[in-house]
Amino acid sequence: MPHRKLIARLQAFSGLAAEDRARLEDMPHTLKVLADGDYVARQGDRPQSCAIVVSGFLARQRVISTRNQISAFYVPGDMPDLHTLHVPVLDHDLCSIGPSTVALVPHLYLGQTLAKSATLTAAFWRETLIQSVIHREWIDNLAARQALPRLAHLVCELAARLDIVGLVKDGRFELPMSQEDLADACGLSNVHVNRTIQELRRRELIDWSGRMVEVLQPDQLERLAEFSAAYLQLLKTPVAR
Repeated sequence: MPHRKLIARLQAFSGLAAEDRARLEDMPHTLKVLADGDYVARQGDRPQSCAIVVSGFLARQRVISTRNQISAFYVPGDMPDLHTLHVPVLDHDLCSIGPSTVALVPHLYLGQTLAKSATLTAAFWRETLIQSVIHREWIDNLAARQALPRLAHLVCELAARLDIVGLVKDGRFELPMSQEDLADACGLSNVHVNRTIQELRRRELIDWSGRMVEVLQPDQLERLAEFSAAYLQLLKTPVAR
């Protein structure tokens, strides 16, 4: 069910009362299964629902000049277009990275539900603010770090965000991104991404085989990346069931 990892996220960031969890558990929704490269929504669309990532990954992307730029990855439990409750026109594409499933929840239900609960409204508002903080961290990462710590920082962030919703086990987690996806997210060439991954392997900081990543030395990887999870604003890290 789509509410489980969303509740885990909101519990980690804000905490939820029992009645608010019940409201989320009762959400009407339509499940949509996506293949790699399928779109949830396109730039210029006016969505009538918000998407919850149930499984897999989404990317926020836009073509600038002739290059595709990925400006966010979304993991299970994320609501990547929550802002469309108030900003009706999308200025980017939402695309599946690898296979994924999303739950589409009507704006009407969300609006009515938030009107009934000040605490849930605050939790969703906090969620949009945290997404903004993550976006600013991405800008700083692109602008200030060299390729090796830049990619290492992305790996650390995704590991932390996946751990929030119980998708990291013994330092291992799934990342279906291609080297081209990583290049689009990190502002690097495919060749540079390949060399950077090989260097992280050579230093025995990660093992990256196919779709699976294992962080072998988390402290050293975070030190290289200058990564601190403080910007994720966690209260605690629950395990989603």
